[in-house]
Amino acid sequence: MADTSFFGRLRKLFSAQAIVTVDSKGRRRVADTDERQITNLSHLRDRYTKLQKSYYEQAGGAQSMAYQQVRREIFRDYDAMDNDPIIASALDIYADESTLKNEYGDVLTIRSKDSEIQAILNNLFYDVLNIEFNLWPWVRNMCKYGDFFLGLEMAEGKGIVNVSPFSVYNTARLEGSTDNPNYVKFHVEDDTMGKVDYENFEVAHFRLLADTNWLPYGKAMIENGRRLWKQLSLMEDAMLIHRIMRAPEKRIFKIDIGNIPPNEVDNYMQRIINKMKKTPFVDKTTGDYNLKYNMQNLSEDFYLPVRGGDSGTNIENLSGLEFNNTDDIDYLKAKLFAALKIPKAYLGYEEQINGKATLAAEDVRFARTIERIQRIVVSELSKIAIVHLYSQGIQDSELTNFELQLVNPSTIYEQEKVNLWSEKVRLAQDIQGLNMLSKDWVYDNIFKLSRGESEKERGTMIEDLKDRFRFRSIEDDGSDPAKEDESEDIEESLEKIKKEIKNKGGRPREGNTYKKDKHPYGRDPLGDEERKDTLKKETKLSPEKIKSIVNGVSSKRKFLQETDMLDESNIIEE
Repeated sequence: MADTSFFGRLRKLFSAQAIVTVDSKGRRRVADTDERQITNLSHLRDRYTKLQKSYYEQAGGAQSMAYQQVRREIFRDYDAMDNDPIIASALDIYADESTLKNEYGDVLTIRSKDSEIQAILNNLFYDVLNIEFNLWPWVRNMCKYGDFFLGLEMAEGKGIVNVSPFSVYNTARLEGSTDNPNYVKFHVEDDTMGKVDYENFEVAHFRLLADTNWLPYGKAMIENGRRLWKQLSLMEDAMLIHRIMRAPEKRIFKIDIGNIPPNEVDNYMQRIINKMKKTPFVDKTTGDYNLKYNMQNLSEDFYLPVRGGDSGTNIENLSGLEFNNTDDIDYLKAKLFAALKIPKAYLGYEEQINGKATLAAEDVRFARTIERIQRIVVSELSKIAIVHLYSQGIQDSELTNFELQLVNPSTIYEQEKVNLWSEKVRLAQDIQGLNMLSKDWVYDNIFKLSRGESEKERGTMIEDLKDRFRFRSIEDDGSDPAKEDESEDIEESLEKIKKEIKNKGGRPREGNTYKKDKHPYGRDPLGDEERKDTLKKETKLSPEKIKSIVNGVSSKRKFLQETDMLDESNIIEE
């Protein structure tokens, strides 16, 4: 029997291949919250699954202890790499560039056609998740380990009320089951909440999907530089040891042993060496006598016994090693920078930049890397938003009726896109100005718009022209053409007044007295009837002709009364 509870419905929602919603117009939108279109490639998971699992474990889909142990060893390397100033600065730069603020001071831009959904998501990310402060360490940990697990605490009707990060050392992602190959759950060891297994909708898994061999986990941004970092560390240690041991000046002590028997030379030389290497020391607190090591005399000094002749006791200085070449260190460091994909200037290693390798070009390439990280972050934030909206009772097409966007770090990258569009517009203007090609050709080949898209844009242009005309009319004439003329005819106004009075009750007012006895000028205020009688008597015209003449005179009179008499265009020819 199907589980119809709140968590049962959430489990059903996230147990499918992807979340598919259909709007009122029949358009489908797919939300691939778990990136299954990339990660559902179990046969390519070679790095750990096939190498660290037995045959029976591979068949059952279980993850062995060796598998998790290899992951933990890699994570220990990442922690050691984080102590290196270059790697630490690189991780900081990844997080800084991925969480910039826009011109309005927002880290995350939320857009939705529904104002209610936009308000809900704005409350979620800025008030509940406090994304302005928390997104930076989330992104840094994801770049460092390749994975970041965020536990979601939710309640029906309220949505997500709290989040808590899980350690990558203790969290495992388990995919597939006997009933559903798309099933995903998370196993957490030593959880503070006392819970072991979490459902897919209870954990947000931020993972850098770059290599299928690392699935179902992500690949860290510093993984490509792990081997180089070890080599660089060994080379730097060797350089330091070599310089410490060889750099100082050495001394050669040639000690005259005189007539000392050969069998006593060694003892005699040892007594001399001990006297020069150690200094008597008396502890003031305890009174103990001790021979303290003398730092002025190094153990690398040479003591040579000499005998006879004019040699005598002599001390000579042996110059130290002058080593200023670091080409091998610079070589490994350059490879490490290439693995991190960060321009050297960003890390303080200023070099002469010329030719194609300009700082602007490097900035654009690095911006693409940051953009890839941002897409992964936005994808998982969208999953959190869907869980929150569903928990508050929003379903169907409204679940995906939003868009999240992070700020692009490179202004040069944005300028290049603007310049590209400027060149396209300029080319279209030249083609149209020379009457070389049609508008349809320009839309198809320059702007790469389909016929339907071009027709839609033309319709939108007409609406823009209407708005432009409307604004110009308001500015010049003070009238809004979009609104209907509210002026009414006098007769209509009188009829309205009559209806209002009638509805209020009382004696009704008399109507129009035109051509009635109560009119101030009687039944014939314009003298039409009198002129008809005169024309009948004086002429032999038909009644229809007489009526047309009288009506023509009345209309001219009425026209002259309603128009401006000073206008020459109103002169009526007889």
